[in-house]
Amino acid sequence: MAPNGPLSGVTIVDLSRILAGPYCTHLAAELGARVIKVETPQGDDARQYGPFKNGKSIYFASINRGKESIALDLKTKGDRDIFERLLDKADSIVENFRPGTMERLGYGWDTLHPRYPRLIYAAASGFGHTGPYSHYPSYDMVVQGLGGIMSITGTPGGNLVRVGTSVGDLAGGLYTTIALNAALYHRERTGEATKIDVALFDCQLALLENAIMRYTTTGEIPGPMGARHPSITPFEAFATKDGHIIIAAGNDGLYVKLVQALGRPDLADNPLFTTNPLRNQHQAALKVEIEGVLKGGTTDHWIAVLEKAGVPCGPVNNVAQALAHPQTEARNMLVEVDDPVTGPLQLAGNPLKLSAFPDPHTRPPAPNLDADRAKILKELGL
Repeated sequence: MAPNGPLSGVTIVDLSRILAGPYCTHLAAELGARVIKVETPQGDDARQYGPFKNGKSIYFASINRGKESIALDLKTKGDRDIFERLLDKADSIVENFRPGTMERLGYGWDTLHPRYPRLIYAAASGFGHTGPYSHYPSYDMVVQGLGGIMSITGTPGGNLVRVGTSVGDLAGGLYTTIALNAALYHRERTGEATKIDVALFDCQLALLENAIMRYTTTGEIPGPMGARHPSITPFEAFATKDGHIIIAAGNDGLYVKLVQALGRPDLADNPLFTTNPLRNQHQAALKVEIEGVLKGGTTDHWIAVLEKAGVPCGPVNNVAQALAHPQTEARNMLVEVDDPVTGPLQLAGNPLKLSAFPDPHTRPPAPNLDADRAKILKELGL
């Protein structure tokens, strides 16, 4: 079911559910791995999340396409036997249970590693397998709040704002995928399998980028800054006659090009704005000067002017506009899925482009619950 890719021949037994773990295995499937999704008889909770089409969750379909499904109750002997036969053939197991769950089932790393010495164990959890919070339950919103990212999102003085995508879960999935690929490479070189322990909380801290450096260097606690960059000016969204434009003048040379293109070369020599530190210090005053010009023309007009001048810029697109952008089609970032339940779907493509492997315009659908039981049992000789 998986497309041809660098992970072709790799089999992953996927116990994960909802988003962080399934996003990891989604990326692995996009890279060619065979992903066997082991669900409870009730199925992944994400099967109950909307939107729905013909009764099937598109939320679930979007990150579980191209996988296989078998429903197993790991508290019963017969299903445990099936599961252990799957592990015999697997390269990796991926799970995102609360720490301790797999140990209670008898399938923790310390138990599995002696029995399956080549099996890579990848765990993604809210707080990881060590530390005082390791056994706390967690969802995306919890780690967005605890990890600090919500505190720097939104506008100064405004209400708390969640990041517009599930960055807590998605970051956990991405980092787990990176670690999984590194562990596969390590095993190929040394024969040694490893345990991967990724905490969504840790991932939020890693994504804080310059907020951590600003705090540890200056002692000032960063806060939300709206649509501006904390340390580069002008580098934000500006109002035009009919909307907004992003302008990213990341160095002094680009700043000079910008003000010249705007017909305000005097701003290059203004002593308040001659260097980036000065522009940061006087950001509000500079924004007034720039918007005073931009509000005289449309967004499209100014994009044409600034692109001609070599200044990085762009509109603030909504989702429909982003998907309609010609670069989206050129990069195959909207792929077709012909699902027998929902009918045709358009879902996000694979951003990982590799010259040695094709990037087809179509993908296989997400499986119905337990859809591949007969096929899998036959392979296992059952």
